[in-house]
Amino acid sequence: MTSFATNWMAALMGVVEGITEYLPISSTGHLVLAETCLKTAFHESFEVVIQSGAMLAVLVEYRRRFLRLADFRSAAGFAGFRGLFWLFLTTLPAMVLGLLFHDAIKAKLFSPATIAVALGVGGVAMIALERFLPSHDEGGVDAVGWKRALGVGLFQCIAMIPGTSRSMATILGGRLMGLGRKTAAEYSFFAAVPVLLLAGVYDLYKGWATLQRSDLAPYAIGLVVSFFVAWASIRWLMRLISRHTFEGFGWYRIALSLVVWWALVK
Repeated sequence: MTSFATNWMAALMGVVEGITEYLPISSTGHLVLAETCLKTAFHESFEVVIQSGAMLAVLVEYRRRFLRLADFRSAAGFAGFRGLFWLFLTTLPAMVLGLLFHDAIKAKLFSPATIAVALGVGGVAMIALERFLPSHDEGGVDAVGWKRALGVGLFQCIAMIPGTSRSMATILGGRLMGLGRKTAAEYSFFAAVPVLLLAGVYDLYKGWATLQRSDLAPYAIGLVVSFFVAWASIRWLMRLISRHTFEGFGWYRIALSLVVWWALVK
């Protein structure tokens, strides 16, 4: 494969990652489907790199909020030590389970059938949630509290099943604990940063010895593309949910699960 073709595919994968990382539709399912359609497979660390691009988009879009997290004079809301403690509680369950079962999950659950089922079940859950649970955004992210932060973290563990979607799991958890759509989505963005950072460092450490100099260009392209696309995706999602529910994403997940089952499950 020529370097031009590799770079073009890296850019396309960056687009897929940027669009899907923060929408509740499973970036893993889309990346697997994209690799199948492109008939190529990147180094396992490539996904970590493009996820890092998406993570940087959150840091840039919500830079004022993250600066407040670094202001330890703040004593209220999602800021300073209090805000960092909430993020720690949200990250802890997935971090512990990830360290214990990361390799087993990749070996036994990372299959097209698992992804297809998780997409479909998650889609049904999202539709049911939006039809039966009202949305209120009283207090915003500053009113999340440590109990809800921990609860979101426990729900985030569900996302270790490929095809579930970390974004869907955290939004679903937040909504079930009384957060409104906007607050649940924003806190899902913030919760992604430590999880993606820790997972990225771990996977990059494991795959570092097998990286080659030729990987540099496609990695850089994928990261930059995923950053800008994820940034646009975050803004689009927040505008969308200000007027609509998440139900449309549920129907999309169900449709995609059928596509994955038809195209990939043997």
